[in-house]
Amino acid sequence: MSQTGRDRQDPLAVLIAGPTASGKSALGLALADRLGGEIINADSMQVYGDLRIVTARPSVEEEGRAPHHLYGHVSADTVYSTGQWLSEAKSAIAHVHARGRVPIVLGGTGLYFRALTEGFVEVPDIPDEIRGATRAEVDENGPMAAHVILKKVDPAWAAQVHENDPQRIARGLEVFRATGRPLTEWQAEPVEAPDLGPVAKFVLEPDRDWLIERIHRRFRLMVDVGAVREVEALLKQGLAPSLPAMKALGVPELGGYLAGDMSLEEAVEAAAIKSRQYAKRQSTWFRQQMISWNKVSAQDLESQIGKIFSFIDE
Repeated sequence: MSQTGRDRQDPLAVLIAGPTASGKSALGLALADRLGGEIINADSMQVYGDLRIVTARPSVEEEGRAPHHLYGHVSADTVYSTGQWLSEAKSAIAHVHARGRVPIVLGGTGLYFRALTEGFVEVPDIPDEIRGATRAEVDENGPMAAHVILKKVDPAWAAQVHENDPQRIARGLEVFRATGRPLTEWQAEPVEAPDLGPVAKFVLEPDRDWLIERIHRRFRLMVDVGAVREVEALLKQGLAPSLPAMKALGVPELGGYLAGDMSLEEAVEAAAIKSRQYAKRQSTWFRQQMISWNKVSAQDLESQIGKIFSFIDE
């Protein structure tokens, strides 16, 4: 395994967070090539096997450059929890270390990184009937109305969740309804953070205009390479609209096009706007929650490689 200028006695892990379309996958592959690394997914949508294109999962060619873990291994009819991801991620990291290689955990789901670095309390399983009814309620009445209810039962969680984030709003409501306790009470219980050994932590900070242009260009490319067919195949499964996979960026919009509710260009534009809004929320979360992480300029990654390896060496 190649090294970065010194002998490492302890196993190293590299964590890379960043908003959608900021270049995480390209950076992860560059580091994997240099470090002898294997890539572990930390994106809550890229776990779904039915959605390679619209979630921008690594291509088959990219997966051939380095081993990839926790990508596309969950069916679309599944509600995949942070606790499940943490358990699988810890196992994947241990197996990569056992092979004498470097785990590179990358993605855009901030809660996954928080669980990995600070620990995570697993909330008891939510009965299917409560989960289904809660998510259907959020779908029917809209996230803003549900956010008002959330403020009453878990104001601390409501303060952390954007009023247009239906998945996290539903999560707060379903936990309270199933357990009688706010989600924030569960999260406040003492936990022990996983022992990852030495960790190099990076968060990508893209220029706003640069990222907007990339988001629009990438979604148009997704359509060119088959995103519409992928969404059509997903919709033919007849899954509940409240499932997380059905809310992936681009799925509702391309579904609207397939239903004849909008033109393809309108669907592409709507999906790009939703992606921009999501990227903004991600960036805000990273700035507030990842204060101690090393910041990297996303739009000029080639010139940042030396800086990144300096951090890793330290």
